[in-house]
Parts: sequence; C-alpha cells; structure tokens
Amino acid sequence: MSKASSAVITMLSYARRPFSCLTQNVFVLRNTVGTHRSHCLKNQWLQRPFSTGKSGSSKTYMWKRYGKLLGVGFGVGAFAGAYYAYEFYKKISTPVANPSEGGEYILKESPPEYAPARTIHVPTDTTGLKITLFQYQTCPFCCKVRAYLDFYGFNYDVIEVNSVTRSQTKWTDYRKVPFLVIKFPDSETILQLKDSTMIISVLQSYLHNKNENIQSLVKCYPTINYTDEEGEKRIEIMNKYFLMYGQHPSGRTKEDIVEERKWRKWVDDVLVHVLSPNVYRTPSEAFQAFQWFSKVGNWEQLFATWERLLVVYVGAAAMYIIGKNLKRRHQLHDDVRESFYEEVNVWLKALKKKGTRFMGGDVPNLSDLSVYGVLTAVEGCDAFQDVKKNTKISQWFESMTEVVKQHGGATLVSERGSSA
Repeated sequence: MSKASSAVITMLSYARRPFSCLTQNVFVLRNTVGTHRSHCLKNQWLQRPFSTGKSGSSKTYMWKRYGKLLGVGFGVGAFAGAYYAYEFYKKISTPVANPSEGGEYILKESPPEYAPARTIHVPTDTTGLKITLFQYQTCPFCCKVRAYLDFYGFNYDVIEVNSVTRSQTKWTDYRKVPFLVIKFPDSETILQLKDSTMIISVLQSYLHNKNENIQSLVKCYPTINYTDEEGEKRIEIMNKYFLMYGQHPSGRTKEDIVEERKWRKWVDDVLVHVLSPNVYRTPSEAFQAFQWFSKVGNWEQLFATWERLLVVYVGAAAMYIIGKNLKRRHQLHDDVRESFYEEVNVWLKALKKKGTRFMGGDVPNLSDLSVYGVLTAVEGCDAFQDVKKNTKISQWFESMTEVVKQHGGATLVSERGSSA
C-alpha cells in the first residue's frame, strides 16, 4: 500500500470517531462513596442516557407509565381548553337582541309589593305618578337620584335593598341600583327606569316638555346591549346626558346647556371615583363608614341582626381591599385625600369663575344636584370631614342642603302636574 493510500485511510478513521459515539459504548460515571463505577451501555442510542445497569428496565417502565398519564392529562387539558375557547368565542360573537321603541323599559307584570323603608310626600306634587326608588342608602348614584327627587318635590317610596342578599331585586333581570318603578294614574303601563343619569334626564325632560309623557320620552333613550371583552353582558343607554326639551328652553343658552351636560358627565367619570378609595382608606375608616351607613340607612329596623352585622363587618373588609384596587385603577395619588381635594377644587374653581351661588345661577341646575348628590353619600364619613377642613366646599354644600330640603324646584313639578 502506498503512503498516500495509508494517509487517506488514517484520516478517514479519525473522521469517523466523533460520529461513532452514536452507536458505540456510552460511559456514564456515577459517584459513590469513595469509588467511581463505570457502567457501559452497549449499542444504546443517546435518547436513553440515564438508564444504567440493571435499573434500566424499571426506569424505562416508569417513564412509559407516567408518559402515558401525562399524555392523557395533556390531551384532556387541550380538549377542555379548546371547548372553553369555543364557548367563550360563541358567547362574545353571538349578537345580543336590542329591543326598540322603549320596550326595554316596560315591565310585563307588576313587581312584588314591598313595605317601603320610608315614604316621601310633598303636597305640591300633582303629577299623579307613583314612583318607587330601589336603592342602597349610601350609594353615590342613589344619593344623586334622591337629591334630584327631593329638590323638585316628587312623591316617592323608598325600597332599601339588602346589599348582600339583594332579595328585593330578584324579580327583575336588571338588578343594579338605583332604578325607578313608575306607575301612571291613567295607564296600566309600568315602567322601570334604569341608570341614575338616565332617570334624571327623563324626569327633567318630562318637566320641561309638557307635550310629551314619560312613556314616549323613554323612547329617546334606547339601550344597547352588548358583550364586553370578558364575555359579560353590558347595557349602554344612549343620549342619557341629553334633555329632550322639544323647543329650546327660554332663559338658557346653548353654552349653558352644554356646560351642564359636561359637569354631569364629570361627576360620573371622575368625581365619583375618588370617593371609595377615600372612604375605605384604612380598616378603621372603612368600619366607621359602614357603621354610619347602618345608622343613616336604618339597617337595625330593616334587616335581621345577622344580615346587618354581615354587611357591616364583611362589607368593611371587602371594601377596604376594593378601595385599594380602585386607587390603582383610577391612578389616584398615594395619599388619596389629595385626589379628593383636587377634584373638589376643580368644581369650586369653576363655580368661582361662574360668579354665582350655584353653577345654575341663583337656582341649582342638574350639575349642582349631581355633585351634591354623590357627596352626600359620604358626608358622615371621616373623608368628607377632612375635605370640609381642607377645601372651601362647606358654603356651597350647606346652601345646597338647604335648598334641597326646601324642595326649591317644586314649582316646576306643580306646574307640570296641573297641565297633565
């Protein structure tokens, strides 16, 4: 054999060595106490590098056994995940029926009769409307509706809803409070008005537009039912910040009407969101707030003892946690009191610029009633006492309290009733 041939054969033999480990002996060194043992796995592929000596068959069996279980588990999980994804997609992609012509506000049958927590009767209300307010006493949106009803002197009954059992609202698909049930003296139609802002807009339109009744006015506030990103059904009420005047009201400018609408929206979108994080800022403040809620809501007479205690203690603990989440969601200051002071001062600055007693001039308008209403929800809490000490809200707030208690807008209700 020539030297060239011998060199080629030698190079080929070295070239094969790195690949020969795939089928040749694999040595695994295992440490033991004081010794090193070498275990040779003859003619084994690298996908089984951990089976050694006599234990190889048992470990292989275990791998096969648990491998099958894992395979079944992954299969079941994949099927369940696919099924959930399908159901969720079907849920969010299924069109939601939207009734029209005000039918969404008409009750098919009369709701159950509940003993009212209290009845508000104002002699000047001659409309004949039988209004029932379903509410939580200290809910800001419920307080907003009450401030409106009291200022204009409507007669109404109050049904206090248990915030834990909610037994007073089980008869209706719409269980968020506040809502009004309205019965009419000359009709068998029963309406359920939903959403605090919509309630106020409908009733105010009714007072100003004497050519329309409430049954026809609700058609101007259609609801849009939809499913949100999380698959939950939601209701959006169109035009809820708009008043249906019919003709342009005398004594009001377009700018005045737009400004009123802007502040009403500010109350719902901004001001109300600083309340809970402040009222439930600490465990002691949360407990104090619920004790005050129990007192002003007359819970001792309305609910069983166990229900009242459950709401006070569990509610205080839950709302303390929720308050922290709301602080982050609405990006409030670390000291949430500062956010409360800031928003109150935004209102006071605009009021000062207006140069009048109220935002509505000499008489409160809907923006005054909205701001006042949500603030009354917390007036007995430590948070609002701090606000009164650190801002100049007291003068306006006390003026509003006086005019609301005196039913300052009752003349409009009286005139509407006599013309009905």
